[in-house]
Amino acid sequence: MEQIMLKISNLVWLSGKDIEFQAIRAQGPGGQNVNKVSSAIHIRFDIRASDLPDFYKEKLLALNDNRITKDGVVVIKAQTFRSQEKNREDGLNRLAQLIRTAVREPRKRRPSKPSRSSKQKRMDSKTRHGNLKILRKKVIH
Repeated sequence: MEQIMLKISNLVWLSGKDIEFQAIRAQGPGGQNVNKVSSAIHIRFDIRASDLPDFYKEKLLALNDNRITKDGVVVIKAQTFRSQEKNREDGLNRLAQLIRTAVREPRKRRPSKPSRSSKQKRMDSKTRHGNLKILRKKVIH
């Protein structure tokens, strides 16, 4: 089997020895093929035992994702395609994407002020609504 190197970023690569593949039978419709061929792939990746930098490990373990077990193992099931190789590729891409999103820093929110016209529109709508309620009152003679 060829050696797999999965690119996470320009500086971080994941070696294939940290990733465990298991061929399983895919679920769902597929005719006779689904009962004979193990085309789906289970990818298991132990975060703690991997060669990832500690920063990546901390971020991944802190992530609240149902693909990460309590033991710190990422389990990805790839069964979109009919071929085992395409499913393996798809699973590896999804693993890399999971790791990339875990370490991505969210953008800082810059608070914005409402514009003068939006404030005026709000006040006009409140006045209109208040006038409508006044019209619903009982008329006193």
